[in-house]
Amino acid sequence: MSCPIGVFDSGYGGLTILKDIVKEMPEYDYIYLGDNARTPYGTRSFDVVYKYTQEAVLKLFGMGCKLVILACNTASAKALRTIQQVDLPQIDPQRRVLGVIRPSVEAVADFTGNGHIGILATSGTVASESYLLEIAKIHSEKGFLVTQQACPMWVPIVENNEMNSPGAAFFVQKYIDTILQADSQIDTLVLACTHYPLLRSVIDRFIPEGITVIQQGEIVARSLKDYLCRHPEMERELSRGGQIEFLTTEKGGMFDKMAALFMQAEVTSRHVEL
Repeated sequence: MSCPIGVFDSGYGGLTILKDIVKEMPEYDYIYLGDNARTPYGTRSFDVVYKYTQEAVLKLFGMGCKLVILACNTASAKALRTIQQVDLPQIDPQRRVLGVIRPSVEAVADFTGNGHIGILATSGTVASESYLLEIAKIHSEKGFLVTQQACPMWVPIVENNEMNSPGAAFFVQKYIDTILQADSQIDTLVLACTHYPLLRSVIDRFIPEGITVIQQGEIVARSLKDYLCRHPEMERELSRGGQIEFLTTEKGGMFDKMAALFMQAEVTSRHVEL
């Protein structure tokens, strides 16, 4: 029986994570599920994000996935802990659901020189304070100073394929200027939303020299590879056909066009209901 790795996102952004995971580990099978019909998650309540994420995880479990990656910062911030602590023990203690926040937080120490870190994220991720809490917990002895900035316009810009528009430049500069005004000593900026790499060329235009920008895809891919090395019992379960199946809760044709932009390859998806 096929046992693919499930990768879930509220929309298209998780494809940036999937792309790097597949690049790092092309031998496995993958199912990508985008809840595009109900995106964005960033402005929704904790309860709604948890409900939607739980539905997606159960869908992927039903399709044979025993390991699911929440390739969505909002879902990782608002739903992951409850799913791990409350749902999995009841559903199947052998299954695993992992997020993107912890690997990103663990890697921050490798990049910052002065301990001043900026988090660029959706309103939901900022409100959850997940990055503040995780950084304080994992790097408690280092005394990092963390500044957050919500960037509510960035996801709509990406999902409307307006990355090269004057409006994109305006809103990218606006949020970067705001966070650097809050702490002019920031030397590391985390793009804490999986959509944001699609704005990277615009972001780089407004980042002063000496600031490192962290994208999550490569970090999450390396972390997953390390996880499977440390958990051979899970690694042995995974099927190795090198196949990727794309699922979306919206019309497939619309998804395929945008997904090709994120994956830099042709994508054919099918519609599913949650």
